[in-house]
Amino acid sequence: MSGLFITFEGTEGGGKSTQVALLADRLRKLGHRARVLREPGGTPIGEGIRHLLKHHPANEVMMPEAELLLMNASRAQLVLEVIRPALTAGEIVLCDRFYDSTTAYQGYGRQLNLDLVKSVIDFAVGRTRPHLTLLLHVPPPVSEARRQARQTAAGGPRDRFEEADRAFFRRVELGFQHIAEAEPERVLVIDATQSIEAVHDDIWRHVAARLSPAG
Repeated sequence: MSGLFITFEGTEGGGKSTQVALLADRLRKLGHRARVLREPGGTPIGEGIRHLLKHHPANEVMMPEAELLLMNASRAQLVLEVIRPALTAGEIVLCDRFYDSTTAYQGYGRQLNLDLVKSVIDFAVGRTRPHLTLLLHVPPPVSEARRQARQTAAGGPRDRFEEADRAFFRRVELGFQHIAEAEPERVLVIDATQSIEAVHDDIWRHVAARLSPAG
């Protein structure tokens, strides 16, 4: 039995983590086995790489090429250690970011060669591809306001990605737009400026159409 692989994408401040948790809870209440993952991370090795990429005090001098390779090192570990076995076991895998984020952030945002980015992603994931990708869209001004609110909130480590400038995030937004246009059957755009409940309802409508009976 094969499972269902659903990824959540979008720029900062779109509410991905909240919506992943809501969907997982709803699926489990209906008797489905739902596994929640995040990128970078999801394995002990991946979580170490996540800290290096996002929070380590020395990462200010990290080059885009190193960032690309570290992202996909974490991803390769996650695919082989967790995602493929879970899908083989018939689980529903929900991942907060996957390779579309690399295309948008390292390809468009950091302006690395897109063919090179794709080749590195292909090596990391092989044939493991999402069945459904939910792109939570918020306009750049909304994303920026939410990022700034998070940065000024008390507690929590600094996030290197959220320190990028406005031009970077506009390129990232353009990248996600191109991804959605290129694969409209897989990538569904969700208006994430709605209430949390309304966003979840939109997500559920798309997910329910792809579910097999639980059990």
